Amino acid sequence: MVKLWILNRQTAIPFQSSLSNGSLMIHVKVKTKEARFNIPIPYALLNVAISVAFSKFIQKHAVKWTKEHFKRKELDFTFPQIDKSVLKPIVKELKKHKGMVLVDVKATDGTEVRVKL
Repeated sequence: MVKLWILNRQTAIPFQSSLSNGSLMIHVKVKTKEARFNIPIPYALLNVAISVAFSKFIQKHAVKWTKEHFKRKELDFTFPQIDKSVLKPIVKELKKHKGMVLVDVKATDGTEVRVKL
C-alpha cells in the first residue's frame, strides 16, 4: 500500500491518501476443475470500454452488423440505446465500495465465479 501526502489547495492542510492496487480495480475470479483465472480490471479500462461500447457509432452500427444473423435465427431483438453518461457515475460509485462482493456463484459442477471490488 502506498501512502501519499496531498496538500489541499483551499486550506493548505496536508491530508493522507492511501492508494493500493486493490482499490483501483475490479477483481474477477473464475475457478473450474481444469483452470483458474484471476482477471483484474482497472476502473480506467472499464471507463474506456464504456466509452467505446456505448458510443453512438458502435450503437448505430451494431444493428447493421447483427441484422443478417438475427434474420437467419429468426430473432426479434433490438439493441437498447444506452447513454454512457448514465453508466459513468455508476462506475464512479463502485470505486467507493472497495472490498464489496458483487457476484459469488458456485455451480454444481464445481465452477466458481467471484466479482469483487
